[in-house]
Amino acid sequence: MNPVEISADQFRRLAERVTNLAGTYLETIDAQAISPATSGDETLRLFRTAMPEAGIGEDALNALPDVMRLSRVQNGRFFGYVLGSGEPVGAVADLLASVVNQNVTAWRSGPAAVLIEQTVVGWLSQAIGCPEFRGHLTGGGSSANLMGLAMAREAKAPANEEGSASGVVVYASDEIHMSIPKSVALLGIGRDNLRLIPTDSDFRMIPEELEARILNDKNAGKTPVAVIASAGTVNTGAIDPLRQIAEIARRHGVWFHIDGAYGALAAMAERKKFDGIELADSISLDPHKWLYQPLDCGCLLYRSSEAAQKTFAHSGDYARSLVTDPVEGFVFFEESMELSRRFRALKLWLSLRYHGVGAFRQSIAKDLAQARRLADAINKHPELELLARVELSAVCFRHEGMGDMPEEELNRFNLALLKRVVARGHVYLSNASLRGKFSLRACIVNHRTRDSDVDSVVTEVLAAAKEIR
Repeated sequence: MNPVEISADQFRRLAERVTNLAGTYLETIDAQAISPATSGDETLRLFRTAMPEAGIGEDALNALPDVMRLSRVQNGRFFGYVLGSGEPVGAVADLLASVVNQNVTAWRSGPAAVLIEQTVVGWLSQAIGCPEFRGHLTGGGSSANLMGLAMAREAKAPANEEGSASGVVVYASDEIHMSIPKSVALLGIGRDNLRLIPTDSDFRMIPEELEARILNDKNAGKTPVAVIASAGTVNTGAIDPLRQIAEIARRHGVWFHIDGAYGALAAMAERKKFDGIELADSISLDPHKWLYQPLDCGCLLYRSSEAAQKTFAHSGDYARSLVTDPVEGFVFFEESMELSRRFRALKLWLSLRYHGVGAFRQSIAKDLAQARRLADAINKHPELELLARVELSAVCFRHEGMGDMPEEELNRFNLALLKRVVARGHVYLSNASLRGKFSLRACIVNHRTRDSDVDSVVTEVLAAAKEIR
């Protein structure tokens, strides 16, 4: 027996121990503080150890309780970032996906895995009102945005063979996600050629400003290749005017990409908010956000498989498909920058089959309603100020401080307030900077969140403010 092999009975014992740990975590999740009480020194002592020459067998699992203890808890009071809550049915599927270890490159390498991913991508397209789109699952919205912009560049200013031409420009709002500047840098377009379009009072891109910048660039001999609209900005959840932006992009022959990593799946519950999403050339979205899937599970959708193949098809003879059957000859790596790809679709497929899409639609609607509930509570309290319209489930607000504080001092007060709220351990908030104002930010993409959890936010903020005074 190979020294790395274990028997089926040994695997069952290991899996049972891990499952019991996970079950205890889920059983006690509501009673736990969200932020672990630890320090950098403690984590170094526990985890930065020498690489073992000889194994210790099942005793290796004895360290797992420390891993659980020093992990951040995602109970119903976790409102940080835009991070889904790790739906357990999907987690069970992830274990099986790791055991069967399919490399989802092509039908021949994983027949079930490829068909399940194609099916799930079709479900996602249908769910947001874009049933004619196809695509594939990704590591997240950042990689989906990168690939969407690579398709835009290759469609409008081909660079795969001869390199990027000068004078190529891309457009996005000044509220765009950080992955977009990263993408234009990685693609050789350069961040200096990313035009950040001003936003209105609700943090949405102003279409007239976009068209004016495109016209200026065209008159200067530049080549506009892509405009990126947000279907839910990461700061406030603002949704750009998608239909107007699509019309401008079409008039000027520009690729229209929608960054919907945060918000696009909310179209399942409130389709009208996303009018024009079906006009995109490509869309990023993240089931590991609003379908609550365990990380990682992003998605890139696109209208044209030919555009994807033009961008990504480049195979060595050892990988080339040797059959012409449309099912058996399918290869993902001809439409993606990834070759090795894990079986991401299994968790989403099992989760949707287990609960039904209607359950997720109801849960998303619950999240949206709870954000409005929190905004109403903030508006009713004289010490708190709502800083942005609540479009989806991100709620940005601040404490008005003590007396008539200057803006810089008020920002420092709210920073200290955020740290105190998090240290108290009952709720977890993140932050945003909105036109110079430091904001406390609660984002609800959590299937575990109850109304009582939402109601505790104001209570915790006020208690923390009292402490730091």
